[in-house]
Amino acid sequence: MTKIGKRIKVTLIKSLIGTKQSHRATVRGLGLRGINSSAELEDTPAVRGMINKVYYLVKSEA
Repeated sequence: MTKIGKRIKVTLIKSLIGTKQSHRATVRGLGLRGINSSAELEDTPAVRGMINKVYYLVKSEA
């Protein structure tokens, strides 16, 4: 039996053109592809850190 935790919906709202390579990789790691693509992720400290790193590219909702 696994405990179901909170989830965060993350949406890519800006283009990756002109951004650092590591930021592009982070966005890819969040499961986002093109602009307006969304992913629903588990609310963990690792995911929070990834979102904080690319805060200017994404929008997150609880």
